[in-house]
Amino acid sequence: MSAAATRRLSGLQRDVLHLYRASLRAARTKPAEYRANWTTFVQHEFRKTMDMHAVRDAHAIEHLVRVGRRRLETLRNPAIKNVHT
Repeated sequence: MSAAATRRLSGLQRDVLHLYRASLRAARTKPAEYRANWTTFVQHEFRKTMDMHAVRDAHAIEHLVRVGRRRLETLRNPAIKNVHT
């Protein structure tokens, strides 16, 4: 195993990864014609916030995780079909 494979993630890193995966899973529940839009949106949102904030700013990351969880609940709403980036 490589060093990267054996490295343990912090709790905050696990939270971010869990949120990302949950968001992508929720995107897969959308109608087939809109799934690509949702996947692109999720990826764009995570990359955008990654570029905006220092990787070591735990308070900012915790805030973004809270905001992301609220957005995930919106994403899971079956009444919302499509998103535009």
